[in-house]
Amino acid sequence: MTGTLPIKQATPVIYPSEDGEPLAETYDHLYAILVTLEVLRQYLTGRQATVLGDQFLYYAQGFPRLRVAPDVMVIFNVEPGGRDNYKIWEEGQVPSVIFEMTSPSTRNQDMEFKKTIYEQMGVEEYWLFDPRGEWIPEQLQGYRLRNEVYEAIADNYSTVLGLRLAVEGKLIAFYRGDSGERLLMPEELRVAWQQERERADRERDRAEALAAQLRALGVDPEA
Repeated sequence: MTGTLPIKQATPVIYPSEDGEPLAETYDHLYAILVTLEVLRQYLTGRQATVLGDQFLYYAQGFPRLRVAPDVMVIFNVEPGGRDNYKIWEEGQVPSVIFEMTSPSTRNQDMEFKKTIYEQMGVEEYWLFDPRGEWIPEQLQGYRLRNEVYEAIADNYSTVLGLRLAVEGKLIAFYRGDSGERLLMPEELRVAWQQERERADRERDRAEALAAQLRALGVDPEA
């Protein structure tokens, strides 16, 4: 009788989506992440792109320890929407732009380890934002990949996004490169939406009042 050896099943590789670490070091850093994430998400609505915040970015298949968690990353030519994590070999695209909200405690990692990893990945632009101005006096410093090496961006203009970046207090403000129009931040969007709704309500009330007056005169406003 011929025996057969049992076939060992390969152990599936697990790629965790969280590590129990806090999202950000301080409220200022957290708020800067959330606002940047939402402004860029709104800006890229309708395009084949996604914006992710504080999700693991896995860059080596089969090696789940080889990962980083960018504060905000923009990836083009992928399906829009969120992910629990991002695996480059599954999506087929490397992030085009990455933002890190930096501080003195993360300075070395941001300027050495992450900067080197992002260069090697081919991330076109890398932006460091120091909300409190603790080690970057101007608070904002960008880098653009050129000949596989990052060079400082002098004018704070993102050629990848088509946006000019500026510092407003402890946040990054974004201006369209074509029109100079400033992109609204989440609270400003809420206020603008509320004002538009109130304007529409006033227009409706005026139209209804006019229709009532016409009916009182025996005129059918629908005629």
